[in-house]
Amino acid sequence: MPVVWSSTMLGGWRNWQWIEGDLTHPQFLKQLGIHPNWQFVDVYGMDPELLSMVPRPVCAVVLLFPITEKYETFRTYEEEKIKAQGQNVKTAVYFMKQTISNACGTIGLIHAIANNRDKINFESDSALKKFLDDSLSMSPEERAKYLETYEAIRVTHESSAHEGQTEAPSIEEKVDLHFIALVNVDGDLYELDGRKPFPINHGQTSADTFLEVGVRTFFKT
Repeated sequence: MPVVWSSTMLGGWRNWQWIEGDLTHPQFLKQLGIHPNWQFVDVYGMDPELLSMVPRPVCAVVLLFPITEKYETFRTYEEEKIKAQGQNVKTAVYFMKQTISNACGTIGLIHAIANNRDKINFESDSALKKFLDDSLSMSPEERAKYLETYEAIRVTHESSAHEGQTEAPSIEEKVDLHFIALVNVDGDLYELDGRKPFPINHGQTSADTFLEVGVRTFFKT
């Protein structure tokens, strides 16, 4: 589900409209200037047989799930625990905050691609590559602000979002669904969620085990 971009401001946040569609559609990725040697595929379940259907190698997982009271309670607990105990986050991890309501799909896509720049081929005029190059030295907060004003990605999303099959909710309507990304950076599994204050290191992984470990780690929380 991608989002439609709008300039409305609500409660200090720029607000985008959530709309049905396929954020990972090949045409959408092409418009962002991503060469089709990598593509997104659906994961139909956590059973080993279903996971084995996913083509390998896997370089990122983008998850869409409902935000529940149980999840929010765990999120608060986990953040406080990490703040108290600390964690190791490698400097190579690209992370940005979310300052735009309903833009979690956009943030998840950027996280997935940004942390695999060495694997992905971009077209010479790629709007996303320029955004990543420009924001590489920025802080997570600065990257979020930069996205708010990055017209090329906004226009691409707006043109893509009309492919949804049902009427989009209004800009003011709350949508209790959320996208995050899981990535493997130098052998560590990271959860990247722009609503959270920092990346979360879930421990060691490998190219061979990344999908299975990532999915199991997230859904047992």
